[in-house]
Amino acid sequence: MKTKLLILFLFVSFSASAQNGKRPKLVVVNSYNQYLASVKTNPDNELVEIKKAIPNITLDIRYATKNNFMKQVMYKQARAFARKPVVASLKKIQQELNKKGYGLKIFDGYRPYATTVEFYKKASDKNFVANPAKGSKHNRGCAVDLTLINLKTGKEIAMATPYDSFSAAAAANYEPVNQEVRKNRNFLIRIMKKYGLNVLKNEWWHYDFSGWQNYPLMNIPFEKL
Repeated sequence: MKTKLLILFLFVSFSASAQNGKRPKLVVVNSYNQYLASVKTNPDNELVEIKKAIPNITLDIRYATKNNFMKQVMYKQARAFARKPVVASLKKIQQELNKKGYGLKIFDGYRPYATTVEFYKKASDKNFVANPAKGSKHNRGCAVDLTLINLKTGKEIAMATPYDSFSAAAAANYEPVNQEVRKNRNFLIRIMKKYGLNVLKNEWWHYDFSGWQNYPLMNIPFEKL
């Protein structure tokens, strides 16, 4: 109930600001039928389930467990989605990685707007969570959190920090790091960028799709997708 009230407050606040010429109204798609209509108009709007599109990809959906910075279950289902063009890029990345003996492990993809609201309320460091006043690229289905695994062992390759670390070392260009970590991190950044996904400067695991501006914020739960 609190989350719904907060979302309503944000809608009203942004509407009032728009009337005063301060800021445009924040638009969040809450209706599943509205989402379906948008897909009918433009197939690229579809939120595709990543595992179904790329069967050999690995999932570790932390927010469906208590193993996350919130220390609570945020998703009812351990699933990951992204817009159709994003998943198409991930598929190409996975294919190229597989030839080199690596694969992707997905921590998170599309994130309902209500979850972003909860993150912002409870996060100890607001620099590592999106402000609901603007929404997250995750809410647009245009961001993925991920890392690389060794295909033979299934283990994650070395990075400067674990996923969702709030430390300075989580930055994509953090120094000093050892040679192995630098090589791994740069390799991931380069191959993601090659297919239109750009790293977030303060989170080595977070990648934004280059066309994110074309997609609205969404608040459709996984159970409906």
